[in-house]
Amino acid sequence: MSDQHSYDLVVLGGGAAAFAAVTEAGRRGLSTAMVNAGLPIGGTCVNVGCVPSKRLLAVAESAFASRENPFDAVRYGDGEPAVDWAAAIDGTDDLVERFRRTNYVDVADHHGTDVYEGRGRFVRDTTIEVVDGTDAGVRIAGEKALVATGSSPSAPPIEGLDEVDYYTSETILRERDLPESVVVVGGGYVALEWGQILHRVGVDVTVLQRSARVLSSMEGRLGRELQRVFEAEGIEIVTGNEFEHVRGTGADAMESGVAVETTVDGTERTVTGEALFVATGVRPNSDGIGVETDDDGSVTVDEYLRTTNSDVYAAGDVIGDPELETVAAKEGNHAVGNAFGGEGVTIDYGSVPAVVFTSPEVASVGTTEREYAAEHGTCSCRTVRMEDVPRARVLEDTDGLVQVVKHHETDEIVGVHMVGPRAAETIGEATLAVKFGLTVDDVIDTVHPFPTFSEAFKHACQAFRRDTSTMSCCVE
Repeated sequence: MSDQHSYDLVVLGGGAAAFAAVTEAGRRGLSTAMVNAGLPIGGTCVNVGCVPSKRLLAVAESAFASRENPFDAVRYGDGEPAVDWAAAIDGTDDLVERFRRTNYVDVADHHGTDVYEGRGRFVRDTTIEVVDGTDAGVRIAGEKALVATGSSPSAPPIEGLDEVDYYTSETILRERDLPESVVVVGGGYVALEWGQILHRVGVDVTVLQRSARVLSSMEGRLGRELQRVFEAEGIEIVTGNEFEHVRGTGADAMESGVAVETTVDGTERTVTGEALFVATGVRPNSDGIGVETDDDGSVTVDEYLRTTNSDVYAAGDVIGDPELETVAAKEGNHAVGNAFGGEGVTIDYGSVPAVVFTSPEVASVGTTEREYAAEHGTCSCRTVRMEDVPRARVLEDTDGLVQVVKHHETDEIVGVHMVGPRAAETIGEATLAVKFGLTVDDVIDTVHPFPTFSEAFKHACQAFRRDTSTMSCCVE
């Protein structure tokens, strides 16, 4: 007979959605339990995603700063900065451990959440059995249940790929000795962030993207601008690949090396490197759980995050796009409100911002120019270059642009897309504009501090009303 425990809410998973759920459940005075397997408590973001990658981006930026110094008045000696990668990983591991303890383990303790270690599966409507791990054999019953098991890196179906070793965004964090060269397969935010990290710490990087441009899911100008900057920095990017085969090039098991055979614009090409990094997206961790899934493996939910079992909800990466930590947390919170309060809360995914933390940063929210034109047959859009923004000129940091898409009749802002310094911070104001239907005149009428990068958004709005190339810095 299995040991069985009962709670108000049982959660499969231990990441952002799971912790947002137990936090909201704790606020409501509900008893909670969590079944966690795979990554340690905290899930992708703290362990192998946002926290370590942004830390290492900062390490790489510091190492690269002297090379891209734009000021003649600042001079460096002949020696180039050196990066101790093992020390960088050790420091990152220490940071992750502190985050995991204070932001997750201590939070679970605060809310009285019982944590069971192992992989869980549904054996009845809302009863979960732990089938392996430390707590194998335990059964946990809940009035309601939440599936929040996240996602894992996935590999594309390229012939030979399963016969060679390759890095992912998770396994690279265990590497203490970096190769001299890396071929990155993929052109999304993970590929580009890690491509820049590796390049800036001294690795020769080639990025291979299947589609015609990097960041293919975002406004087209963003990917083209970032590719231009990357190539100027020394990162080779090849788009339009038709991948044929991957093979190892080492003479024996002790030697590394990989070759990617591809066709670009009808021409066969072989790209070689000492190592391979695969960054082509993620797959939901839904196998064997016992809930209904879509064809891509994402758990099937309605707009209220309810699965086909009315007492079981799901949230986070396991339900598919957008795979963002903040969205997962919002979904986890709303799932508890809908499950226990009948609140019927939904999420406006159209006003969720996306950010790529490269240098320059990329940020986007709302409708793209192409999407708007497809829907309305026209587009009212304006774009300003960062080189026309006073703050960017002052700091000699002028790569990038800001594009605003507005409704052609109401003037409401429906999309904002940017590449440039501080784009990850500036997109917050743009997100409020899209979410609450502000017009370009609302933004123009709002006094912005000078000189700031946030003025780029205002300048793009002003471009609907005047020729900004003849505008002084202080024109409101």
